[in-house]
Amino acid sequence: MATTVHAAGEGAGDVVEFLAGVGYARRRAEAAVLVPLHERATGQPARLWGGGVVGFGRYHYRYASGREGDAAAAGFSPRSGSTTVYFPLGFDGLEDLLPPLGRHTTGVSCLYLTRLDAVDVEVLEEMVRRSYARTVAHAWP
Repeated sequence: MATTVHAAGEGAGDVVEFLAGVGYARRRAEAAVLVPLHERATGQPARLWGGGVVGFGRYHYRYASGREGDAAAAGFSPRSGSTTVYFPLGFDGLEDLLPPLGRHTTGVSCLYLTRLDAVDVEVLEEMVRRSYARTVAHAWP
């Protein structure tokens, strides 16, 4: 996996080192597919956020409460039970891609993949591309 690696975010570290230390061979192999997929979809290098999220790009958020901060505009995390792919603004505008994606489950802004080989990675890449564009377009300055 050839990638430009930068550190960003709280608890930042080295992406390659982090992924090499993932204890599940399946998740390491999936990460080797997801890093270049996200780099193509976003045009951004991989960065480690919070010690466990491989993120791409950055956006600034501000809640009505006044809380604000920076987060990855796209990303994923290799977890033991599934790989979680993050869609910061949820799945609005992506509904047409969920059925052809393949086997998955969703949360408010998370896509859970138990097996990357059970989904269409071209569809996933388009989802990441659309979500990233929407997220950076809606970011606070």
